[in-house]
Amino acid sequence: MTSQIRGKKLLTAKQQHRTRRVLIKGQRVNMGSLPDASVLSTQIHNTLVSYHSIGGEEWRVTKKTKDVTVWRKPSEEFNGFLYKTEGIVEETPNRIVDYIRPGPYRLDWDSLMTSMDIVEKFDQGCCMMRYTTAGQLWNIIAPREFIDFSSTTEYQDGLLSCGVSIEYGTAGQSCVRGFNHPCGWFCVPQKDNPDHSLLTGYIQTDLRGMLPQSAVDSAMASTLTHFYTDLRKALKI
Repeated sequence: MTSQIRGKKLLTAKQQHRTRRVLIKGQRVNMGSLPDASVLSTQIHNTLVSYHSIGGEEWRVTKKTKDVTVWRKPSEEFNGFLYKTEGIVEETPNRIVDYIRPGPYRLDWDSLMTSMDIVEKFDQGCCMMRYTTAGQLWNIIAPREFIDFSSTTEYQDGLLSCGVSIEYGTAGQSCVRGFNHPCGWFCVPQKDNPDHSLLTGYIQTDLRGMLPQSAVDSAMASTLTHFYTDLRKALKI
């Protein structure tokens, strides 16, 4: 990724130095020297927009239900897959994203998430959070812990909530520390029905540990379709 931000001014030399380890292929964000939150937010935003522009011919359908489709393609960040998922949700972008981003709602409805703590808040809708996930596939995939930087920004007529894992502290004894490469959710209103939104997600999670790839693929596809089911139920309450 270059130092030029689409539609924005060039980063200063100081900012370039502070972000030299952010979102560069194969590298990590080190919380020992936290980058400027606005710079990191912009870089994640631009990375997700680049995913959003990938042509349909590069994706392969891995699971499809009547109202959700999941695709995948090889990730350029790690030896795994970048997943794309898409479906219509009967609600406005603001309310949907309020339920997705870190905050008071997410833990109440997301069946995979077992705990979530906001470690630090920044300006401009950014925060650092620690969360854990439940075991999956009869605990073939044990509980995981993640430390993520999260950012929510405007996108077209809707919102983009995105994030990336950061290296911070050590994992709890009962969890394996996973790592989320740049991921996020685009939520935009339907032009012909603004009370319905198109929700598109991009997820590339390195679960780490000795796991068969078939188990990871099955878990990811099921998790993403269940995500929509849980979210829709929560929004109707």
